[in-house]
Amino acid sequence: MLNDTMNSLKIDDISKGVNKKIIKDNFSRYAHLYDRYSAIQSSCAEKLIDQITPRCLKRILEVGCGTGNYTRLLRDRFSAVKIKAVDISSKMIKVARTKLNVEQIEFIVADAEKFNLKEKFDMVSSNASFQWFENLEESLAKYKKMLVKDGIILFSTFGPRTFWELHKSLEEFCGRSLEISAGNFVDKVKIKHLLESLFRKSRIKEKIYKEQYSSLGELLKKIKYTGARGKGLTKRCFWTRNTVLGLENIYMRKFKAIVVTYQVFFCRGIR
Repeated sequence: MLNDTMNSLKIDDISKGVNKKIIKDNFSRYAHLYDRYSAIQSSCAEKLIDQITPRCLKRILEVGCGTGNYTRLLRDRFSAVKIKAVDISSKMIKVARTKLNVEQIEFIVADAEKFNLKEKFDMVSSNASFQWFENLEESLAKYKKMLVKDGIILFSTFGPRTFWELHKSLEEFCGRSLEISAGNFVDKVKIKHLLESLFRKSRIKEKIYKEQYSSLGELLKKIKYTGARGKGLTKRCFWTRNTVLGLENIYMRKFKAIVVTYQVFFCRGIR
C-alpha cells in the first residue's frame, strides 16, 4: 500500500496553490475511500451542525457536500427542509446519493464558485471546502445574494497553519523554501474582514485539531485519499522509499512523533 501511495504522490503535489482540475481529479479518484480517512472533516461537521441555532429553515444550500456526511447531519437535524447539495466531483456525489437517497435532497454536480441559482435560501452552509476556493471574497458575496433577509451563512474552513509540521519537515528535507497548499489557505484576519464587510452580523471561532500517525506513510495515505494535494508543479519529484524514510527521520527528530495540526475556522454571517 505504501508503494502505491508513493508511486502516485509527488512532493510537489502538496506544494503551491490550488488547481481546480487537480482537486476535482483527486476527490473523484478516491471518493470510495474518502470516508475511511476523513475523521477530521467529520469532527468539523459535528461541531458545525451544533452551531446552528433553533430557527425556521425551509431551504438550505450546502456547498462542497463531498460524500454527504455533513448533508446527513443537516437532514437529520432538519428533516422537513429542502436541501440542495453541490459538489465539483460527480464521483463524490454518487457516494452521497447512495447514502442519502431521499426526496428532500437535490444533488448538483457543479463548481460552486461558478454556478448561480436564482432561488433564495434560509441558510448557505459548507463544511471544510472553502479552503479550495480561488476567490473566497467573490464567493461569499455571491452566496449572500442567495440568502433571504436575515439568512445565515455558516461554514468551516481550514487555515494556513494546517500541516505546518509537514511543511517544516519538507523544507529541511528539500533544502529550500517552499509552500504547501495549506500555506495558501485564507487566514483568520482576512476571513474576519470579509465577514464583517459583507454581513450585518458575523462571528469566527478557531479550533485546533491534532492527529497522530504510526508512520509518515500513514500520513501520506491520509493526504492522498482525502484529496488534500493542492497544485502539482512541473518538476516531477516522486516519493521513493528512501525519500519517505529520510523525511520521516527529520519529522521524528523535530516533533518526536508524526503529529499533524489542523487549523479550522468556524464562521457565521447573517445577512
